[in-house]
Amino acid sequence: MSGSILYIHGFNSAPSSKKACQLVGVMDRLGLGDQLQVPALHHHPREAIGQLEQAIARLGRPLLVGSSLGGYYATHLAERHGLKALLINPAVSPHRMFDGYLGTQKNLYTEETWELTHDHVTALAELEVSAPQDPERFQVWLQTADETLDYRLAQQYYRACALRIQAGGDHSFQGFAGQLPALLSFAGIGPDVYQAIDFTAL
Repeated sequence: MSGSILYIHGFNSAPSSKKACQLVGVMDRLGLGDQLQVPALHHHPREAIGQLEQAIARLGRPLLVGSSLGGYYATHLAERHGLKALLINPAVSPHRMFDGYLGTQKNLYTEETWELTHDHVTALAELEVSAPQDPERFQVWLQTADETLDYRLAQQYYRACALRIQAGGDHSFQGFAGQLPALLSFAGIGPDVYQAIDFTAL
C-alpha cells in the first residue's frame, strides 16, 4: 500500500502515546487512516514481533516508524524485509541495558503490570542486526538531551544512515508534530496531500 505507515511504540508505551496520537490525527485528517497501523504491542519481544509481522503483511510495504525500543524492532524488521524505517531516539542493543530492570514493570499508559524476565532479554538479543548501511532506507532522528538513552550510541551505530540530530529535546522527542511533513514525505505521501494542515497547531 503506497504511503502506508506502521508506528511502533516503545518500552512500556502504548498507542495512546503523544507521538502516536499526533500521527493518527494527521492521517485521519488526510483520509489515510486505513493506511496507518499502531498496534498495542505485547511486552514480550517475540509476541511483539509476531504482531508487527502481521501488520506489515496487512499494509504491504509500510514505512516503519519506531520510537525508542520500537526503533530497535523497526531496525530488525527493516533489515529482514528491505523496508524503509524512520527511527526516533532509537534504543541500541537494549538487551545490554535491561539487567537492572528485571522484575515487575508497569505500562505508563495502560497501567498494566508485568514481569521482565531473562527470557525477554534473550529474545531482544536475538533481534540484533548489523548496523544498517543504507542511507536511502533509514532516517534516524535524535535529540541530544534524551534523558533515557545516550544519543551518541545511536549516532555511532547508525552513522552510515541519514541522521537528524537536534540539540536539546528529550526522550519523547520534543516538536515531533512539526516534523511530520518530513515523515509523511519519507512514507511517499506528497506535500500536495498535506499542505493545508498547520502542523505547528497539533
